[in-house]
Amino acid sequence: MKTSGNTVLITGGGSGIGLALTEALVRRGNRVIICGRRRDRLKAVQARVPGVSFRVCDISRTRSRHALVDWLLSEFNRLNILINNAGIQRQIDFLKGPRDLREADEEVTTNLVAPIHLSAQLVPHLRKKKEAAIVNISSGLAFTPLAVVPVYCATKAAVHSWSLSLRHQLRNTSVRVFEVAPPMVATELAGERNRPEAGDFVMSAEAVAAGVLEALGMDQYEVALGAATNLRAKREALFSAINQ
Repeated sequence: MKTSGNTVLITGGGSGIGLALTEALVRRGNRVIICGRRRDRLKAVQARVPGVSFRVCDISRTRSRHALVDWLLSEFNRLNILINNAGIQRQIDFLKGPRDLREADEEVTTNLVAPIHLSAQLVPHLRKKKEAAIVNISSGLAFTPLAVVPVYCATKAAVHSWSLSLRHQLRNTSVRVFEVAPPMVATELAGERNRPEAGDFVMSAEAVAAGVLEALGMDQYEVALGAATNLRAKREALFSAINQ
């Protein structure tokens, strides 16, 4: 599909992959709307990337999601691409019993429930467009989980499965469903103190954004990037290797 002239919503657009996608899409002549929980970060992106619109929204909350969709349909009728990018990652230790369940619930709601709900709310609108897309950012850990972040991995595996089903259900419509699975990315996903550096097994957010645009432009509906390619292809052996 075309990668210019679109109107795009990016969840979690204030930093990391979302910010890199915002910059890349604006450079290609797209109208970009971003949402996130922190107004200061969203305003900083707007100042950095002229023409970007934003709305403060906690997608884990039903009322906030509904307000976002109402605003979008009122202000941006040309919206034709939804990028479900927002996500959180927490270390959950089940040896501690229910201690971490609150954080686990937050992961499930943000990483899985929110994109499902947003997509369902926007599909009727997207179907009216000549060309439209839903882009789900999953993870190489959807295929080979890292046991220290078990709920994160489970939500991304669910996003993968849901993407397959959603793509099948929408196959006879104008809405294309993409899934892009990055490896570890040099962002603050796991917290500011745990930000990895880009390297052989860690991609930059800009490289992920480039991979997303390439997938869109080439109509590659399921793409694993960088080291995530091996995580998908060699899942059983790698699970044993990374979970010593």
